[in-house]
Amino acid sequence: MNYLLTDQETERLKFRLLTADDFEAWVPLFEANDVALFLEMDPELSPRELCQKWFDKSFHRQENNLGGMNVLIDKATNQLVGQCGLLIQTVQDTERLEIGYAILPQFWGKGYASEAAAKCKNYAFTNNLADSLISQVHVDNIASEKVALKNGMTLEQTIDSLNIFSIYKC
Repeated sequence: MNYLLTDQETERLKFRLLTADDFEAWVPLFEANDVALFLEMDPELSPRELCQKWFDKSFHRQENNLGGMNVLIDKATNQLVGQCGLLIQTVQDTERLEIGYAILPQFWGKGYASEAAAKCKNYAFTNNLADSLISQVHVDNIASEKVALKNGMTLEQTIDSLNIFSIYKC
């Protein structure tokens, strides 16, 4: 199955594959307060080290058909604003399909995550990729929790520091 939304679009966004050329544009995500914590990454690492780990994991996912985060490009400005996609995750020994999203700090609060996450949900259900979807959100990440709720998800459970939100196909 192809879990990547490459070449998909929303009203304001274009989805495309992540490339090594996106590295410098993505580093500012890891300069923001609490982002490493929210993404369950080592906060002792530098922003560049965190970004490299992100890219290594992203390319591993792409190469092994484990889904992935597509780059989000604002159609009006052609700027990279974030990443969003469908990720195969193992939660309590069960494989689940997750909608993951991360937006660069300068674009927070503009609705990009909600717009992209809704596209991922509709894509997954329309293409019968899963009967249910989750979003794993750090318990202190209120902005990402709001995106999950806006996407029609409800809190399913809390595991350690992660709230697991889910939605089931109608």
